[in-house]
This record gives sequence, structure tokens and C-alpha cells, in this order.
Amino acid sequence: MTNRPPAIYLAFYYIAIASALASLVFVFNNFLLYSFEWPGAYSALAALGIIDGDDFGPAGFTGFLQLAAFIAAFALPAYAVWRQSPDSFDSALEKNEARLRSAAAYIISLAFWSVMFVGIVDATISFMRIEGFLAALAGNDLASNIGRSVWRGSYIHIPLIVVGALIALKYRGINFVWLATLIVVAELLIVIARFIFSYEQAFMGDLVRFWYAALFLFASAQTLIEEGHVRVDVVYAGLPERVKAWVNVAGAAILGLPLCWTILMRGLWEKTSVINSPLLNFETSQSGFGMYVKYLMAGFLIVFAFSMLVQFSSFMLTNLRKLVSPEQQAEANAPVEA
Repeated sequence: MTNRPPAIYLAFYYIAIASALASLVFVFNNFLLYSFEWPGAYSALAALGIIDGDDFGPAGFTGFLQLAAFIAAFALPAYAVWRQSPDSFDSALEKNEARLRSAAAYIISLAFWSVMFVGIVDATISFMRIEGFLAALAGNDLASNIGRSVWRGSYIHIPLIVVGALIALKYRGINFVWLATLIVVAELLIVIARFIFSYEQAFMGDLVRFWYAALFLFASAQTLIEEGHVRVDVVYAGLPERVKAWVNVAGAAILGLPLCWTILMRGLWEKTSVINSPLLNFETSQSGFGMYVKYLMAGFLIVFAFSMLVQFSSFMLTNLRKLVSPEQQAEANAPVEA
């Protein structure tokens, strides 16, 4: 076989790889735009005269760097598709599938360790602050700083997230039963404190909601990695394996990826978008002595959409491999019995 792989296979291959790379660039670019005030790719397009430049400042080197990152996210997969040979197509699918699956697993593991550390530490700080222990132990100035969401987020939450990222490099096999167990323990403490000691504070409920949101949003991608989602199955189970693979590829491309892109683009399109706004302002709940993690719960949507998008891309490659495998090719070319 010397011909190139079928165009439809290459098209889905490109969609999967380009979507994963473009989403990474989009999320990272959003961080550079609003945290470090980089000018953005639009400023570079305006400098080149491609779009009207009245609303954009000077691009500078960083603006052109951001534009180049977006171009590379779409150009590199196109180059890989153009260079793809039939003999190595299956191995290319396998390698990229493994890379995407590993990336999704890392994102989920990072998020798991981060919410566990942040939840425990922030709840402890809130308890000490309410009971007056914080000022006695840390001094009035530090206690006052910890009472500000921007300070607590910048100097406590972000370092804990970095620690979670480092731990996730080694420990990626996360069982979300542990997070569910932490939720049960936190809820049990609320019941014991309320009905036995008549003690209840806002941070106790905040901790349960914080971990509960993480469980459902992060475990969705983890369940997709393990192919554990429940299918509303009417005809799928009785379909041939080749048709099942086509259903999975088309479903991920038509339904899965657009859903994830909609969340990312609606939430991160501008500074006042529904995800960016609480993150940039370190938004907290109305309860003054609760946990200062509301802004992180908005960030959970980024983790959910990004990890699901990467895993949908991996899922597409998994099923493309089934379509190009020798067994499936033989099944497709087999004569139909009368």
C-alpha cells in the first residue's frame, strides 16, 4: 500500500491534534494577557494591517510571539498530516494518543492534589481566623493580610497549586474515591459539630462545596480516560466494531470538542468573561469568615473543559486506530454473505 491514508482519516487526525494544541495555546495566552498584560495576538494582526488597529496597543515582540504560537498550533499538525505516510499512520496515532492521554491524566492529577491541599490549608486558616488563633500565632499584620483574598490567593493558594503540579509529575494515577472520601469526612464533621457541639461556621460548608465541585468536574475527564461514562444505548451495542469507531470519532468531533471550546471561549474571551472575572479579582463568597476559594471554583471550568478537550482528542485517535487496524480493514473489505 503506497497511497496516502484516506483523506477523512487525515482530517479527523488533524482536528484532534490541532484542537489539543490550540486549546493549550488559548488557555496559556489568556494567562499571559491578563496576568502579565502581554499585548495579545490581535495587536500583532493590527500591526501587520490585517485588522483595524484602533482598539489595540503596540504589539512588540511578545505580541508577535503570541500570534506565532497560534499559527504554530494549527500549522504543525497540518505539516504532520502532509508528511504522513500509510506505513507509519498507525504508529503516529498510537504515539499521539498516548501523549494526549498522558497530558489529560497530568492535568487531572494536578487539579486533584491542588484542591486537596488548598481545601485543607484554607479551611484551617479560616478556622484559626474565626477563633482568634491566627493573630496570636502569626501577628496582627500577617493575620490582616491573610484576611485579604488577593494576598491569600497569591501567597498561599498559588504556591500550593505549584506543589500539586510537582507532585502530579510523579503520581498521576488518581483514584477519585479518595476525594469522595474527603467529602464524606468533611460532611460528617459538620454533622458532629452541629448536633453534638452546636458549632457551625461558613467555612465548613464551603469546604464541602469546594471538594464536591472538584469531584464532579475533574472526575468527568478521568472517567472518559477510563471509558467509564454510561451510554444511553439504544442501538450502539449491536453495531459492528467499525461502525462503533465511526460513531465515537464523529461524536467527539461534532459534539465533544465544540462543547469544550464553547466553555473556554465564553469563559475566557475577555477580561470580564464569566471565568476570567472571578479569577482576576480573587472573588470570594459573601460570608466574610468563610473559605476564600470561590474564584478557584470558576477556574474548575477551565480544568474541566481543557482536560475533556484533550481527552476527546485522544479518544478520537483511539478510535481512528481501530479503523486503520488490519483487522478492521479486513472486516470492511470482506465480501457480504448472501
